[in-house]
Amino acid sequence: MALVGRAELEAARERIAGVAVRTPLMPCPWADDGEGRSLLLKPENLQPTGAFKLRGAYNRLAALTPEQAARGVVAQSSGNHAQAVAYAAQLLGIKAVIVMPDTSPVVKVAATRSYGADVRLVTPAERDTVPVRLAEEYGYVHVPPYDDPYIIAGQGTAGLEIAEDAAALGLAVDTVLVPVSGGGLISGIAAALRLTLPGVKVIGVEPELAADARQSLRSGRLTSWPAADTYRTLADGLRTTSLGLLPFEHIRTHVDDIVTVGEDDIRAAVAVLARRGRIVAEPSGAVATAAYLFHRDALPPGRTHVAVVSGGNIDPGLLAELLAV
Repeated sequence: MALVGRAELEAARERIAGVAVRTPLMPCPWADDGEGRSLLLKPENLQPTGAFKLRGAYNRLAALTPEQAARGVVAQSSGNHAQAVAYAAQLLGIKAVIVMPDTSPVVKVAATRSYGADVRLVTPAERDTVPVRLAEEYGYVHVPPYDDPYIIAGQGTAGLEIAEDAAALGLAVDTVLVPVSGGGLISGIAAALRLTLPGVKVIGVEPELAADARQSLRSGRLTSWPAADTYRTLADGLRTTSLGLLPFEHIRTHVDDIVTVGEDDIRAAVAVLARRGRIVAEPSGAVATAAYLFHRDALPPGRTHVAVVSGGNIDPGLLAELLAV
């Protein structure tokens, strides 16, 4: 499988310009540890749809041929990819059918419908099979959430921005922490950073209760976890049962390690980001920050860390609950 390179990343950057927001690197003086280590955040929760997924979704849809666009698209997601595809399809005038697990947060289902998509709720076990059947039956173009070179290249534009903004600020970034689910985000960011910051360490972060990616990387074999296991985590966007095939190849080539965080770490990180960072992060978006705050001993040595806040589409009731602790 061909890995995403500079040509694909630059083409993606051109396609998404004016649609996806160039998010900043935000310093976090409240996270300095007194030993010379500092944290910067890449707040992808500031995207129009509340998560990084818009980068890849718009890049994929904008690259469709006129014939493909006329057929419409189908995608599956627990929420953030769903919203991104729906929003991109609305902008481009393309019919979108979105298959979502019936366990998806209500706020994410409502947002997806608000962009005009036809939302189909299914059981978690049907999430990945129904889109394939609909594509075969109606001719829709399948837009997977991560196992696609256009998706990976779109997400990789965040990596280009990290490198460019770090250089503009005169920062020598040592480590970039990225949430891992199906692997599209970390694949794209790692591919971009290998081209632009060759010495940087790229570390994936996932919940202990959904640690299939860490097992896959460390064993060298693509591993799948049962949905009954991964669905235990509060981080609904990271419940994917395995990495995609193409992301796994990127991760094996470009990613240095994957670490895990506990459920209490995730909950605490959401609250810290809101109180100290003034950033609304969903549990999935807070795992990279959780690794920096609570598991620094598991991270490579270095002074400057970047944590990607991948999304902020959190149910208001859950946010209130986590802030009340």
